[in-house]
Amino acid sequence: MEKHELALQVIRRLRDAYPDADCTLDYDQAWKLLVSVRLAAQCTDARVNIVVQDLYARYPTMEALADAPVEDIERIVHPCGLGNSKARDISACMKMLRDTFHGRVPDTMEELLTLPGVGRKSANLVLGDVFGKPAIVTDTHCIRLCNRIGLVDHIKEPAKVEKALWKIVPPEEGNALCHRFVEHGRAVCTARTNPYCEQCCLADVCEKHLEKF
Repeated sequence: MEKHELALQVIRRLRDAYPDADCTLDYDQAWKLLVSVRLAAQCTDARVNIVVQDLYARYPTMEALADAPVEDIERIVHPCGLGNSKARDISACMKMLRDTFHGRVPDTMEELLTLPGVGRKSANLVLGDVFGKPAIVTDTHCIRLCNRIGLVDHIKEPAKVEKALWKIVPPEEGNALCHRFVEHGRAVCTARTNPYCEQCCLADVCEKHLEKF
């Protein structure tokens, strides 16, 4: 099966299996998604969702967070790990949103990448979830599943996986597909245990599974 045909099969089957898949970070404003996705590096989304409640209780607006002492931000976000670097990035990002973008979260990849602590993965998440633009978020689940299924061939670098997927995934499907990769990666095609292939809706088209036979 050609890769673009495989991609369409994967999209259809995961859509059927996880029709309501969405971002698992809690946010109600675009700037809050930027904060959460920075905190989510090497941390679970569930823990981030708890920690940001304390952060926003103390600093409820972008402007308040931009003015907050970095040391105070670090104290609050410490449970997410890497507190010092995350606090610095969050502070600098909020300041730039306030001072350069006049309180607006930009809606282009080029502008988002100028924000401190924002890489392509974070930028794609914002573009897809906030602005409804074509996006592919190459997180660990996406990279692992794409290699196992055979959508990409032994590619681990996020930017290269993203580039390969853009060639075979319809633009309007990319964002939702990546959310479904997360759901499937947590429930079935797991990283820390053997994948539950007997439960997998992709077993008959998955390259890794078919290698066993």
